[in-house]
Amino acid sequence: MPKLHLAMAAVVASLALAAPARAQTAEITIGLSLSATGPAAALGVPERNALEFVPKEIGGVPLKLIVLDDGGDPAAATTNARRFVTESKADVMIGSSIVPSSVAMSTVANEAGIPHFSLAPMPFTPAREKWSVDMPQPVAIVGRVMYDHMKAKGVKTLGYIGYSDSYGDLWFNDLKEQTGPMGMKIVDDERFARPDTSITGQALKLVAANPDAILIGAAGAGAGMPQSELRDRGYKGLIYQTHGAASMDFIRIAGASAEGVLMASGPVMNPEGQPDGALTKQPGLTLNAAYEAKYGASSRNQFAGHAYDAFEILKRVIPVALKAAKPGTPEFREAIRQALLSEKEIAATQGVYNFTDKDRNGVDDRSRILLTVKGGKYVPAE
Repeated sequence: MPKLHLAMAAVVASLALAAPARAQTAEITIGLSLSATGPAAALGVPERNALEFVPKEIGGVPLKLIVLDDGGDPAAATTNARRFVTESKADVMIGSSIVPSSVAMSTVANEAGIPHFSLAPMPFTPAREKWSVDMPQPVAIVGRVMYDHMKAKGVKTLGYIGYSDSYGDLWFNDLKEQTGPMGMKIVDDERFARPDTSITGQALKLVAANPDAILIGAAGAGAGMPQSELRDRGYKGLIYQTHGAASMDFIRIAGASAEGVLMASGPVMNPEGQPDGALTKQPGLTLNAAYEAKYGASSRNQFAGHAYDAFEILKRVIPVALKAAKPGTPEFREAIRQALLSEKEIAATQGVYNFTDKDRNGVDDRSRILLTVKGGKYVPAE
């Protein structure tokens, strides 16, 4: 009986999930590099958890998943990606959990000609757009739902605090580009490193600048610290968080200071509130029911959705590719790449995907919502 193998680099163990017996012996190999440990573990762990709910086979062919931990280190992600190419002969690569590591994997994928699904909102260049696509909603689309809300609330001045890496830069650049023409001015820009345990100095500068609203460009556990610091230091204005923070972990870490936050999110965080005709509703309900049955009420999160959605897409494109070539060949990898372009309206938990040669995110306004926290729970923002 073929099995689905998940081998963790940092743990000498493997998890095997039985797949139905088939006469066909070929298997499709998928290499995943996730940040299951380190500063980005709040992202990588739910991404890994979501693999329990993905298909064991597609198109009658078993899936072999090889899951390695990169600890949030781009060098480790590069090493893992090269192992997928040289040792595992992977047909598909997925990962990583943060932008720098995803960029590292994309570089390898585009050198080797292997379809790659990023789980972080990485920037695209011509060198990285042929073989890579992005599961998270692009910053520009998610940002707009927050900026429109700011404008409706009469915000004129803005502060920013974010990671001192490519994720922080992505959000600051988008904030500046979109809010300037809307009549808003950025009065302070502060940064911190992912491993930092204190940002008191940066918070004090932002409080002194006293902008009408502050955007926090951080993800996972790292988004809770500036939220708490700003409120603890007396900031009374609006605080916005990106979709990288949308999880119950954020509320747990930020505590009472999470109340009233404006949280950009993918639709997976609230499929119950979507119209019945929304293509993202049923996938979101399905994933959340399975995830919360195993990991507890309100354990739903953005990151599990991104990993799960990569397989929702593969469920559409792999059967098409199997008609053209066999797994384990360059022709099969090329067939997957072509199918990503030909298949349209691919419904998943976080959006409806329509990839093109240049649009490697493939989503539209159906991919984001705006939430707030009331009584320790996420509810739609007004």
